[in-house]
Amino acid sequence: MAQQLALPWTEKYRPKHVAEVVGNADAKEKFVAWIKTWLAGTPSKKAALLYGPPGVGKTTLVYAVANDFRLEVLEANASDVRTSEALKRRIMSAVRELSLFGYRGKIILLDEVDGITPSQDRGGLDTILQIIEISRHPVVMTANNPWDPKLRKLREASMLIEFKRLTRYEIISALKRICSKEGILVDYGVLKEIAKRAKGDLRAAINDLQAVAYGKKRVTSQDLMVLWERSAQLNMFEIVRSIFMARTASQAKSVLAQPNLNYEMLFHWISENIPYQYGESLEAIAEAYNALSRADVFMGRIKRLQNWTLLPYALELLTAGVAVVEHKPKFRFTRYSFPQKIKILSLTKEKREVRERVLEAIARKCHTSKREANLEYLPYIEIIYESNPSQGRKILRWLGIGERTFKKIARKKEA
Repeated sequence: MAQQLALPWTEKYRPKHVAEVVGNADAKEKFVAWIKTWLAGTPSKKAALLYGPPGVGKTTLVYAVANDFRLEVLEANASDVRTSEALKRRIMSAVRELSLFGYRGKIILLDEVDGITPSQDRGGLDTILQIIEISRHPVVMTANNPWDPKLRKLREASMLIEFKRLTRYEIISALKRICSKEGILVDYGVLKEIAKRAKGDLRAAINDLQAVAYGKKRVTSQDLMVLWERSAQLNMFEIVRSIFMARTASQAKSVLAQPNLNYEMLFHWISENIPYQYGESLEAIAEAYNALSRADVFMGRIKRLQNWTLLPYALELLTAGVAVVEHKPKFRFTRYSFPQKIKILSLTKEKREVRERVLEAIARKCHTSKREANLEYLPYIEIIYESNPSQGRKILRWLGIGERTFKKIARKKEA
């Protein structure tokens, strides 16, 4: 059903250092200088408000600066923490505490403060001002539009740092670096078209590049058809939002009309974001996960029995079952998260592939199944190798397994 999932290139190539952050040199210089005044104990403003359009590096810069200066980042999406009580639970205690684990300090990051609605987010803005006042650490906020009248007090309490849309040249240069690291030859016209479509949003450009280039060694203008076809489709963020916004079962199921919808990917997105969307109601969270778990049962039976007549039931639970719950709270804007399970699987892919090869070698030599090799053979080989390395090496040679390969999956000795 679903294609093999890959780590998004926006995450894989996220800059780790300030020097790697693309564009907005003035904003970078101003923000780094402000952080240095905090580290010196002489900040002119206790908070900074980074503002500008999406995909220009606001949040990325915060994490890059934190990495360069050995600072811990405590992040909360301000629009997700709706009430002053929720904001206090998440942030208030941390602003007074020192960092552990070798960090020099903290950065308190409040993303998308312009997503707060005073009529719904009771006391949220006042609580942020209180956090700024008492914090022993720099407070950094991000916003797309900081000029909303409701943010006037936050603007007054903060150093304003503007981020501008990236130029096409900056985006093309960044895309070229990614292509080089991926070993992909891409026609310049393709990069130019992707940069043009992105309209200054590097994140969007990288996502488009991955869409047309992943799994290929050469990309030409013909491959751009993927983007042109996708233009008429909703992206996964919008699909998830459409499901959570739906008031009726038919509205929720309407997303299934999207061509080439990846059901397994949608399952992970829904599972990851139910707590964020329904966070005001534990009953709604429980009801949504109950529907999702039943959908998972159907999906398991479909795969195990190849009984595809069950698919409509699974998809109805995945969409309408999650959307139409009895205790559903009022819809609010939510910044959805990329599924952590997919990130973890991508990061551990190499180790899992090595383990699979080792188990295949054991199963082949010992005339058993891989499951049996994993349960009955591999644990004892690890114990022998750990207690008697020379004997362990003889076993590995007999199995045809390289010692370096085996070490990649062998359990670590306890200190």
